Amino acid sequence: MPDRNVAVIVGSLRKNSYSQMVADALIALAPKGLKFEFLEIGNLPFYNPDLEAEKTPKEWVAFRAQISKADAFLVVTPEYNRSIPGVLKNALDIGTRPYGHNGWTGKPAGIVSSSPGGIGGFGANHHLRQVMVGCGIKAMATPDVYLGGVGALFNESGELINDKTREFLTKFMAAFGDWIEANAAEPRKP
Repeated sequence: MPDRNVAVIVGSLRKNSYSQMVADALIALAPKGLKFEFLEIGNLPFYNPDLEAEKTPKEWVAFRAQISKADAFLVVTPEYNRSIPGVLKNALDIGTRPYGHNGWTGKPAGIVSSSPGGIGGFGANHHLRQVMVGCGIKAMATPDVYLGGVGALFNESGELINDKTREFLTKFMAAFGDWIEANAAEPRKP
């Protein structure tokens, strides 16, 4: 597998969030050839077309440049009220604009949701898939990852301590690597 740049988006802004712990664990379990970069979404002003017309916020410009250079995306999200956090939806919207310059289009993505509850962020996972379709992102369908009881999967240092979960996430990351290769965009010609 050639090296692929994977942009990682964590849907939680909370310091020491479970989503961040899950993202760190996924990266540690990834196959060779995947290079990861975390994208900051907490600093993005809310999307408003008027801002685009006046002077595009520098945070939007930088974020759009990051997603444009990414070969794929790994999104790890908590569930807020049976859906995705607003900050994550805002980031997805910003990446689709301005019209005709959608940085997400045609790129593969993997989704992982988690929750301290038993359902593991099922609602967030599927809402995120719906939004990704609208953004033109090729979201990997299986294996699905809904990590329920996420608090018990990590120790106080944020290290994954559950062997079955480690095995499952290793398989997910291998499948994600295959998904990226199967859906890699053709290199753009200058």
